[in-house]
Amino acid sequence: MQRRVYSEIIAVLEKIGFTLSRQSGNHMNYKIAATKRATVPIHAVKELHPKVMQGILPGADLSLERLNELL
Repeated sequence: MQRRVYSEIIAVLEKIGFTLSRQSGNHMNYKIAATKRATVPIHAVKELHPKVMQGILPGADLSLERLNELL
């Protein structure tokens, strides 16, 4: 899995309709409707670890292939 910058993930989430619901410290919580949620950490690290990506993608109902298409 390729590492991604958090700003790329946020751009994709907003492109598919997610909106920022709240921010808690260094974590931005996005949601769409009442069912799908995704939390994106915005730490000083430039790239998100693959395990973090594995946590974000299912919550956003995205596959890795779909993410790459949207980028």
